[in-house]
Amino acid sequence: MMAASSTHLVIIPSYNPGTKVYETVRAARRYWTPVWVVVDGSTDGSAERLLAMAEQDAGLRVIVLPRNQGKGAAVLHGLDQAAAAGFSHALTMDSDGQHAPERIPAFMSESTRQPAAMILGVPVFDASAPGLRVKGRRISNWWANLETLWAGIGDSLFGFRVYPVEALRRVMRAQPWMRHFDFDPEAVVRLCWRGVRPVNLPAPVRYYSAAEGGVSHFRYLRDNLLLTWMHARLFVGFVLRLPVLLARRARGRF
Repeated sequence: MMAASSTHLVIIPSYNPGTKVYETVRAARRYWTPVWVVVDGSTDGSAERLLAMAEQDAGLRVIVLPRNQGKGAAVLHGLDQAAAAGFSHALTMDSDGQHAPERIPAFMSESTRQPAAMILGVPVFDASAPGLRVKGRRISNWWANLETLWAGIGDSLFGFRVYPVEALRRVMRAQPWMRHFDFDPEAVVRLCWRGVRPVNLPAPVRYYSAAEGGVSHFRYLRDNLLLTWMHARLFVGFVLRLPVLLARRARGRF
């Protein structure tokens, strides 16, 4: 059995994920110990089954939140408990099977080599990826790179990544945003502003159809409006921080 890491853990936020969550959690456990699942107020019965899995697996912990608060809020809850338990880094991944758990060891290894950095997954799409989603993310990526003076964010939306726990907690506790779908892109921009360097690694992504057990909570209009509002406020923050970012660039920090 894989020895438990005392520094790095996997956090999987989960909300009404469908049956893929059980396969996802089992696969994550094959590649890492420990794995924590934060059930974000799910109403589909998945919390009970995940808790039963955890009873049979000492490397799996399931945290159940009483009501749905959003992806970012679920991750923050996990980060707070991870910090209290002494963990320094957390790899986040989705519960719906889109992310490749076999990449967990490589990402954790890179984080161990570069503990001050955030290790960002760059999605490698296959034929299952919706064209609109693939093309649409380019807009968010362009804005994220502008807002950080092209610090090197390979993909702003892909949620398979390793964060330094304390740096991300400080970012999230300092403002009220990043609690929903805006979590992933805002996290990388604000961490870049704080000097956390992005390191990019490729990671396959698979979109499952409903017939394959795939579940998507993405709502095109709602979530794109949320991203638009997010980038509007980040751009204001970027303008205010521009002298600092230019000075950092001049010193070769990024």
